[in-house]
Amino acid sequence: MFTLPQKESKAPTTCPGPASTQDLDSNHGDGLERECSRKPDWKLPEFCGGGDPTATASSDSSHLSSRGSIIKWFWDSAEEGYRTYHMDEYDEDKNPSGIINMGTSENKLCFDLLSRRLSQSDMLWVEPSLLQYPDWRGHLFLREEVARFLSFYCKSPAPLKPENVVVLNGCASLFSALATVLCEVGEAFLIPAPYYGAITQHVYLYGGVRLVCVYLDSEVTGLDTRPFQLTVEKLEMALQRANFEGVKVKGLILINPQNPLGDIYSPGELRDYLEFAKRHKLHVLVDEVYMLSVFEKSAGYHSVLSLEGLPDPQRTHVMWATSKDFGMSGLRFGTLYTENRDVASAVASLCRYHGLSGLVQYQMAQLLRDRDWINQVYLPENHARLKAAHTYVAGELRALGIPFLSSGAGFFIWVDLRKYLPEATFKEEMLLWRRFLDNKVLLSCGKAFQCKEPGWFRLVFSDKAHRLCLGMQRVRQVLEGKSQVPDDPASCQSQESGNQRTGGETPPAVL
Repeated sequence: MFTLPQKESKAPTTCPGPASTQDLDSNHGDGLERECSRKPDWKLPEFCGGGDPTATASSDSSHLSSRGSIIKWFWDSAEEGYRTYHMDEYDEDKNPSGIINMGTSENKLCFDLLSRRLSQSDMLWVEPSLLQYPDWRGHLFLREEVARFLSFYCKSPAPLKPENVVVLNGCASLFSALATVLCEVGEAFLIPAPYYGAITQHVYLYGGVRLVCVYLDSEVTGLDTRPFQLTVEKLEMALQRANFEGVKVKGLILINPQNPLGDIYSPGELRDYLEFAKRHKLHVLVDEVYMLSVFEKSAGYHSVLSLEGLPDPQRTHVMWATSKDFGMSGLRFGTLYTENRDVASAVASLCRYHGLSGLVQYQMAQLLRDRDWINQVYLPENHARLKAAHTYVAGELRALGIPFLSSGAGFFIWVDLRKYLPEATFKEEMLLWRRFLDNKVLLSCGKAFQCKEPGWFRLVFSDKAHRLCLGMQRVRQVLEGKSQVPDDPASCQSQESGNQRTGGETPPAVL
């Protein structure tokens, strides 16, 4: 799991590194690239937030509190790849030898569709109430629309209620708020690992809450198992380990579809996990931020809100946002659905610091209520573009003989590069990550997701064809030991111009 720094010891500056398996991609499929680099002069204890966290990091600044020093440490130690990318970002005309970002999980395929819809006249409205302080839970008209939207797309057995909805500026704020109101400082959530690494910061920086990893591995142990499969047995073992270490666990975090694995939990699995949580009186935070980004119809996604009779509805809290499914990570809109009124009220109180402007709330309500546009225009085209981009990248990986996991959901492929590590260490994984960055392609290494097996990487494919082609060529160059080609290869340029549809935003199925 992610850990806080401690002085007096030397730790490697690494991210992750072993041997390979063959084609794992048959039925299976943000951890941030920025967490791939850490400061070299701190020991990494097993649990985040143990003891007195204000004593675990130092700062050269006399202006920061000990808490401020911890916050600054997260920034300084976990942002290298991201900062490097922004200083040398690829641009087809201005910087063709810049860095291609295949590490940040954003959908860049549908700007043409979104810009047209958000520019229509019904989005442009101003009235006094939109410029005044709102109900901190969100304007009622938006919460009503969110309840209808989630009822429809989550396929809830009964209509969801607007009084159980809270809106705020993204799921990062939701994780932070829920951790703060559900846990005491030093308490913990269970989380299956590998997991989206930024959650570590979300729950710790304000709430002082830790994560206890439920470590998953790639080994397939039987006919009915899959790589990195979460089981109740593994949850029980992780909980027992935490109890033995004296760590009080208050909840379980589930991401469905999972990031970075792309795994989709079946209704039976979801119910098993919820029953486990009920037995131990644990809250369950379910992040469903990719629920409408399932582009393979055979994947069979089910929201936790679709289950008939939740085992413990007062401890089940569901999150969704437009960042992924609608390609609006910069707009910052997220929503919580919980039947626990105390939890909803406590989170709403924190919305004073994480609220949305009235104008954005109005736009979001207009967007979510436009079921015709969503169902007939946006979702079919978005799924087609995601599938085409995935098909291209998966084909390139197969051509290189690289095993990977992908289940037809999300924006990324979990790639097995263990055979490219001279030794199965996270130091070697970090060296490979840096070779990619030096060759102007940014990926996310497994250590950023707390994967326990060195050599796994997350590769994001939800980008335009030209950048995907160039990015994959740079990946190939690194793996084949060749030097960088600074200019765009003509093959990528011709493929972009020869395979455009809908304003050139769609990677073709075959390049």
